[in-house]
Amino acid sequence: MVNYLIDTNIILEILLDQDKSEECKKFLNNNSSTIWLSDFSLHSLGVILLGRCKKPEIYKSFIENTLDKFLITSLSLSMSSISREITLFMEQNKLDYDDSYQCLIAKFYGLTIVTLDKDFEKIKDKIEVIFL
Repeated sequence: MVNYLIDTNIILEILLDQDKSEECKKFLNNNSSTIWLSDFSLHSLGVILLGRCKKPEIYKSFIENTLDKFLITSLSLSMSSISREITLFMEQNKLDYDDSYQCLIAKFYGLTIVTLDKDFEKIKDKIEVIFL
């Protein structure tokens, strides 16, 4: 069974009802028991929805309803992994911090990344990636 790490942009696409919202919903519905989310994504959703977009009702609904519905479980990296590995991973793969964090989560937990972000093209030979 394949387990999937859902990138932040997949959730935002749905919550903000953007162009690929239906495709993202379909993926989540078809794979609901194998969906994982990083702690970084949960925090990023808060920053974006509560701060930048000023949509606290959408964030609250996501936390209260979606996390339970899809059995999404939050994953994190240890502080030692962050301090030792993330900078090196960023430099080697020319990725920013958030993408590197997602990659290390996927690598550490053996997950396939699901994203809309083409920056992950750079690492698809190292970590399995599905682009929606």
